[in-house]
Amino acid sequence: MGSNRIVLGTVSRGLTICDVGPRDGLQNEPETLAPATRSELVNRLAAAGVPRIEAVSFVRTDRVPRMAGAEEVVAGVERREGTEYAGLVLNLKGYERLRETELDRVDCTLAATESFNQRNGNMSLDQAVTQAQAILGVSELPVTATVSVAFGCPFEGRVDPGRVVELCAQLDAPELVLADTIGVATPRLVGELVRRVANGRPVGVHLHNTRSTGYANAVAALEAGATVFDTSIGGLGGCPYAPRATGNIATEDLVYLLEGDGIDTGIDLDALVSVSEWLEGLLGRPLEGQVYRAGPFPSRTTPEAASASISSAE
Repeated sequence: MGSNRIVLGTVSRGLTICDVGPRDGLQNEPETLAPATRSELVNRLAAAGVPRIEAVSFVRTDRVPRMAGAEEVVAGVERREGTEYAGLVLNLKGYERLRETELDRVDCTLAATESFNQRNGNMSLDQAVTQAQAILGVSELPVTATVSVAFGCPFEGRVDPGRVVELCAQLDAPELVLADTIGVATPRLVGELVRRVANGRPVGVHLHNTRSTGYANAVAALEAGATVFDTSIGGLGGCPYAPRATGNIATEDLVYLLEGDGIDTGIDLDALVSVSEWLEGLLGRPLEGQVYRAGPFPSRTTPEAASASISSAE
C-alpha cells in the first residue's frame, strides 16, 4: 500500500514517501497545535497524494507535550484511499494505544546508542531491543522498525556502522528505516549502510538537512536501493532530545528532485506547496523548505509573470 513503481537506471522497484510532518515536524515546535489542526494537516497531505503519513506518536505527554491527544488526531482524519496512516511507538504501552485506533501501520522506534535510548525512551539499549521485538511479535499491523541516530549520536558521537548492522539483524522487521537524527551523515556513509542493512528486505532512510547534506544523502540512498523516504512538509522537524538538530528534508523538495529526474512519485507538487504555505501562515514564520518559497519549475510561471520579474530586475 502506498507504493509507486519507479525506474532508476535499469532497476525497477517500489518507492514510498512517508511524510512525518504531523509527528516529527510538529513535536519540536514552540507551540502546541490543537488535535483538530493536526488532523487537518494529515488530511491536506493525503489530499496531495502522499502515500504514507506518520500522523501521531503514542508517547508520554509530559515528555513530548506537542504530541498530546493522539487519539483525537486520528479520530479527525478523513481517510483517503491510497494513503497509509502510521503512528510512532516506543514500547508495548504505546502499541496498545495505537492498536485501538484506525491506523494502518506501526513505526516502532529505538536508538542505536545507549545514551539516546535513555534520553528518548528512558530505557537501556537492551530494553529498547526487547520492546521492539515484543511489538514485532504481537502486531497484527505492518511494522516499520526505525533505528534512530544510526549515523551519529549527540551524546556519543559517531556511530560504528557495524554496530547498526548488528542491531538491525536482531530485528525481524519487514521494513527498516535508518535515521540520521542529528543530520551528520554524508552520501557515501548513507549508501554503504543502506546496502549493508538491506539483505533482501525493504530499507528506508529518515534524513535531516541540518548540515545541508540531506538531499545528497537521499540520492545516495536511492542509488543504494532504499525504497522508503521519510520527509516532512516544509522541512519541519527536530528532536527534543537531539540538541541543535534541525528540520527533516522537505517533502516538496524531495518530490521536486525525484520528479525532475523522471521518477513519478504520484504526489501533486503544487498541492504540497499549498500545504506549506498554509503551515507558514499557521506557524507565523517561514519554513525551512526551498521549493514552496521558490515555486516549482519555472516553466509553470506564466510568460507575463516572468516578463514582469525580468523588468523589475533591470
